[in-house]
Amino acid sequence: MRRCNGCARLALVVAALSAATAIGTAGALASGQLVQIGNFAFSPENVTVAVGTTVTFRNNDDMVHTIVAEDGSFRSKALDTGDEYSFTFDKPGDYAFVCGLHPFMHGKITVTQ
Repeated sequence: MRRCNGCARLALVVAALSAATAIGTAGALASGQLVQIGNFAFSPENVTVAVGTTVTFRNNDDMVHTIVAEDGSFRSKALDTGDEYSFTFDKPGDYAFVCGLHPFMHGKITVTQ
């Protein structure tokens, strides 16, 4: 059996990257809410947050997407893979949104007092 000299180092690098990703995601969630974009869908599709919460949209898809509020209250630039857009909701209400390029992608942010 052939031994892999770099495998132990590779395993450590993978573990470090996984931990950094987990910490980065936890940090985003601690300060607000994260909505991820993947496979032409928002996840979670429906979110409830308190007034003053910042929601971050992160494009994990390999296609460009935009975030557009149906009431016109917010709109992102084109988000390429890995790009993010954040918006702070300072008024209660329901905020339906779509991807401006793929309108079959939709979601809703419910903001409570």
